[in-house]
Amino acid sequence: MKEELISLLKQTGAVKFGDFTLSSGKKSDFYVDCRKVTLHPQGAKLIGKIILDKIKKLKIDAIGGLTLGADPITSAIVTLGNIPGFIVRKKAKEHGARQKIEGIIEKGWRVVIVEDVTTTGTSALQAIEAVEAIGVKVVKVISVVDREEGAAEALKNYAFEPLIKKGELDTPA
Repeated sequence: MKEELISLLKQTGAVKFGDFTLSSGKKSDFYVDCRKVTLHPQGAKLIGKIILDKIKKLKIDAIGGLTLGADPITSAIVTLGNIPGFIVRKKAKEHGARQKIEGIIEKGWRVVIVEDVTTTGTSALQAIEAVEAIGVKVVKVISVVDREEGAAEALKNYAFEPLIKKGELDTPA
């Protein structure tokens, strides 16, 4: 299944080489627009199946992560795995219930944090901080693609596991 995912990343044009500015402000010659796969019917099913296989022996109560990258991944797992999901906002809403976390999550639960692309691990750490603040235990962090630029070290206390590492994607000729 991993080879199929790598192929789909390439077929959809999700893997790009050129001159890019990342969300951190850092410059890079490599970019992965993972939404081209996480929002693709085949990609969503494939990612969902791979992640469900990786977490099948864990006792978890819910799965989710920081919006927007985690949203389609969470939805795929909620649908395929019958596992409750949640979304962590970058900041709490300023109206309504003013929640930072939306969906199904409760104090004392064991959860998995998902991410589309990790670079330094900052987005995953934001989601972790939010859920830990309400008394939730993070048992694993899964990223579709790890850019191999520090996320593994930043997330070492959370059983970080990428589905694909940058080194497994072809570099341009």
